[in-house]
Amino acid sequence: MLPMSWIENRFEENVAVTSVDWMINWARRSSIWPMTFGLACCAIEMMAFGASRYDVDRFGAGAFRATPRQSDLMIVAGTVTYKMASRLRRLYDQMPEPKYVMAMGACTIGGGPYFKYGYHVVKGVDLVVPVDVYVPGCPPRPEALLEGLMRLQDKIRAQTISIPKGSKRASKAFDLPVPAAT
Repeated sequence: MLPMSWIENRFEENVAVTSVDWMINWARRSSIWPMTFGLACCAIEMMAFGASRYDVDRFGAGAFRATPRQSDLMIVAGTVTYKMASRLRRLYDQMPEPKYVMAMGACTIGGGPYFKYGYHVVKGVDLVVPVDVYVPGCPPRPEALLEGLMRLQDKIRAQTISIPKGSKRASKAFDLPVPAAT
């Protein structure tokens, strides 16, 4: 066994050493609270996803919320019409940061069978809100939704809370505004 150089025997037993990013991302990905936003037939599959057979609680996402202020994942399941798009955007804006969106089903992702002749259908929910994970299918099976949840957890795992070096934000992060001359 190789020695751990300068860090060896510097900590007491039972002390975990990790990065802040890893701890925050672990907490975020292990406690995702989805908001139900079922609009059409995909909502039935989303209900099956939340039922006991697929046990979404093991991923930390079993606490479905009916209010945007308590959720951090919006699962858009079904056909988004122009009439519903403004309401969807309002709910998205009320969600606290960090917030994620999962587009579920062919109608949500690209308009579905209504794409060509439906004047009332939004041609993809990404025109209304930014989408993090796409789950294709018509309707997608609950297993596909579980796969989408795992891909979202991978995306959360890769996030960082630090400001990248050399970015414009890094140099101006703590600058105070200059008062106007009177």
